[in-house]
Amino acid sequence: MSSTPTLRLAPSILSADFSRLGDEVRAIEAAGCDLVHFDVMDNHYVPNLTIGPLVCEAIRPHVSIPIDVHLMVEPVDAIIPLFAKAGANIITFHPEASKHVDRTLSMIRELGCKAGLVFNPATSLDCLDYVMDKLDMILLMSVNPGFGGQKFIPSTLGKLRQVRARIDAHVAAGGQPIWLEVDGGVKTDNIAEIVAAGADTCVAGSAVFGAPDADGGYKTVMQALRTAAHPA
Repeated sequence: MSSTPTLRLAPSILSADFSRLGDEVRAIEAAGCDLVHFDVMDNHYVPNLTIGPLVCEAIRPHVSIPIDVHLMVEPVDAIIPLFAKAGANIITFHPEASKHVDRTLSMIRELGCKAGLVFNPATSLDCLDYVMDKLDMILLMSVNPGFGGQKFIPSTLGKLRQVRARIDAHVAAGGQPIWLEVDGGVKTDNIAEIVAAGADTCVAGSAVFGAPDADGGYKTVMQALRTAAHPA
């Protein structure tokens, strides 16, 4: 196991109040989050329909932190340039949604964004054997994608340890650093074991946006997550 990584928190705006999205993203940045997590669903790859590049473009002026775009769409290649133009900083996609994973990763980087792959709970990690040199992030879904508010799937912890070992070996061999992100059911009562298993970036949706920000709730929740992640 590597040394304790710096924890990055990425609230998912899927759980935000869409009627006041600019206010919401400004509030989470002011509360100390590190990334804005942006869930894109197409009602094809996953059974839900959410937001597209126009919304990304709309919130870009409201925050200075990176926008972390998770594409749950199939196929992915045509929409990637639209998000790069709209201000995305990180673009991740599911390998099974691309006909040529290596080419798609290369395209994301050529457009000036960081590139990553997303693995569903039952998706094999095998393709990592061939593309580690093109990755800036690996995202493990700890729920089946499509809807917010789901419970964390415990088997993700073992998968996290496997990916952390792969990343550490890659870096030890001279490779570039790769972030390890987890998305789904992250709460104060399980974030410690998630981080202990190797995650350095955690997506939290309902855990953050479920708190009333009028009372400083977003900042309180993010501080609680950081404190819980590294218990004494």
